[in-house]
Amino acid sequence: MAPTDETQGEEDLDGQSRPHWAPLLSIAAAVAIIHMLTNGRYGFHRDELQFLSDARHMDWGFVAYPPFTPFVERIGLEIFGLSLVWLRVFSVLAQAAAIVFTGLMTYELGGKRLAQITAALALALSPLPLFEGTEFQYTTFDYLWWVLIAYFTIRLLRSDNPRWWLAIGAAVGMGLLTKYSIVFFIVGILGGVVLTRARRFLLNRWFWAGIALALLICLPNFLWQAHHDFISYHFLQHIHQRDVGEGRADGFAKGQFLVCASLIAAPLWITGLVTFLRSRRYRMIAWMYLIPLTLFLIAKGRDYYLAAAYPMLLAMGSVAGERWLASLPRWGRRATEAAFFSGLFLFGAYIFARVLPLASSGPLRDFALKNNSDLRDEIGWDELVKTVAGIRDSLPPEQQSKLGITVANYGEQGAIEILGPAYRLPPPISTTNSAWLRGYPTPPPTTIIVLGLDREEADQVFTGCRLAGHDGNSEGVRNEESQYHPDIFVCGPPHLSWPELWKEHQDFG
Repeated sequence: MAPTDETQGEEDLDGQSRPHWAPLLSIAAAVAIIHMLTNGRYGFHRDELQFLSDARHMDWGFVAYPPFTPFVERIGLEIFGLSLVWLRVFSVLAQAAAIVFTGLMTYELGGKRLAQITAALALALSPLPLFEGTEFQYTTFDYLWWVLIAYFTIRLLRSDNPRWWLAIGAAVGMGLLTKYSIVFFIVGILGGVVLTRARRFLLNRWFWAGIALALLICLPNFLWQAHHDFISYHFLQHIHQRDVGEGRADGFAKGQFLVCASLIAAPLWITGLVTFLRSRRYRMIAWMYLIPLTLFLIAKGRDYYLAAAYPMLLAMGSVAGERWLASLPRWGRRATEAAFFSGLFLFGAYIFARVLPLASSGPLRDFALKNNSDLRDEIGWDELVKTVAGIRDSLPPEQQSKLGITVANYGEQGAIEILGPAYRLPPPISTTNSAWLRGYPTPPPTTIIVLGLDREEADQVFTGCRLAGHDGNSEGVRNEESQYHPDIFVCGPPHLSWPELWKEHQDFG
């Protein structure tokens, strides 16, 4: 007889003394090894260069994001230097941990070996989770915090032990130090408490202790924001308006099936959502998905913003699927498993080829670069820095001694700051994001190499500009740098004084 909602969680684990660690760790390790073997194919992504730049100026906050990701990369810089593969190892470990905890969620919900393996594989072969191991991005660590929160919440609901609110609070606090969009998940958690029988925790001291712990963890960043007039809020407003205006928020619903989780796994997560809704014990989890989904739809969020909510749905869907298979005759089970896993691996192979830099040349490389703009944006930064150094070397000594390099975006800023020292280039001058807070050099330069502007823009800001070179790449890959602002200029001082220029140009990107 199937367990009732009241007993589900205790009876589900009968006969299971522990999770099936071997297959879970094997799946996570296999994905991690693939990332370690391929993550050094190209170069740093423009976002990674921004994180590395901010990592050299540690603070309790940055304009574009909270401090956790730059902090992690500062540790990586101190340990590994500028090793592309090893700086990305933190993201690889975060993705591997998300795979394992998805399997553990499945176990906590009553899933046996097949269910645990299914959930872990479904996550490992999904587009967005797979991408998160290819670069160090704040979305990678944000993804892990969402997964941990879901895991701790399932432990809370299964055991009815309110002390799990401390673990939830700790993960929420770390999430707030990583990416502000976790606020949508927090609303889902609180909504799930209020709308289900979990509201009994509202009068429990451990619930409020968890909230206090979360606020304590993120307090330094809140104080930093208050000191800087909540500049990140204005940044997020600007970025959201840009995304909506450029159509980056289009296709949200489609992205839930094609980006957030494997298309083949859609029956799993849909089943998981329905099963959560029907369960009195675990209904809170359904609201933790449905409320952020609704908010992102209304606010026009980008499709991947909700990706980290799918592991918990895959976990429950795998449990329900395992129980359904048990009701089939043996030949039916075999046929269903063969069809599902064949589709999952075939679609996974396609995603691997599209998302990962599996090859440095040939058809696989061409296919990945054609379909993955993030990989294209990893190419050409070393050549850009080398070109700028060549332009510097062509200038008379008196101009070289008073030289500055201005940049128009954070990718160029990070490239000059992180890769430029090898060519003895001065630090970049930038008005974008946190670089604006750091100001301009004193005394200011009188000869300026200008990146990221077209001729008209350069003449509007600076005096005496002349074309001095081009930003491209020897591989002929068309990306944002080579396609939209390839010209490099040498100019004189700006038309405005530096204080006036700085006041007029506070840019978000």
